Amino acid sequence: MLTSLAIFAATGALAGFLAGLLGIGGGMVLVPALIFSFEALGVSPTVLTHLAVGTSLASIVLTSISSVRTHHAQGGVDVELFKRLAPGLVIGSLLGAQIAHALPARTLQIVIGIFAVWTGLKMFRGNKPIAADAPAPTATQLNAVGGVIGVASAIFGIGGGSLMVPYLVKQGVAMRRAVGTAAACGFPIAIAGMIGFIYSGWGLSELPAGSTGYIYWPALAGIALTSMVAAHGGAVMAHRLPAQQLKRAFAVLLVLVGARFLFGI
Repeated sequence: MLTSLAIFAATGALAGFLAGLLGIGGGMVLVPALIFSFEALGVSPTVLTHLAVGTSLASIVLTSISSVRTHHAQGGVDVELFKRLAPGLVIGSLLGAQIAHALPARTLQIVIGIFAVWTGLKMFRGNKPIAADAPAPTATQLNAVGGVIGVASAIFGIGGGSLMVPYLVKQGVAMRRAVGTAAACGFPIAIAGMIGFIYSGWGLSELPAGSTGYIYWPALAGIALTSMVAAHGGAVMAHRLPAQQLKRAFAVLLVLVGARFLFGI
């Protein structure tokens, strides 16, 4: 039990730091790590992946609070843009949790993996600046984008930063502000996704003791011990690194994320 708690605590520290640094919510680290841990604990294969995704989303609720507070204090969150994205994020995340429960996710993993690798390589090379007179996205467009990102994020247990940051940068948002706003977007995604996974997994006999739906509370407790402090440190570092260095670090992460989706590693 203590060994499992230590593993979950170490995982939380790494995921929290990456959440604060890159606005990703840490899900890209947590989901595969939780799957491995649950396999070692003998959790049923029929619920193992769903349990990892649901628990990852629950942990993002915690990491995003610390990360968002730091980004907001340093002027890194576009509050008005966040407000326009939030409704779509919530609806999409709720829907994504139900899709994850009802359908196999392998095809969607491949699609998202290809997108993540393509976006990461494009960001590493550098994005072309948008013309000054380029029209700002409408509220309808932002709700639609939020919905798509919410669905994908809930299915894969991520905070949405790996999808949201490239979109915001493409819209001409400065990298640091894009990261901070993406971190804020992770909170409604995680809350809605957690509720959706609790609902869809409620009462399943295959779930291990200590679970509520697809949330495994012992793992969440271990992650919570370290993730919020580490998220604060990551967010502080995000505002000290050069913008180009931060962008390239994020691009490398996107390629690694895409490889995980494509090859199941």
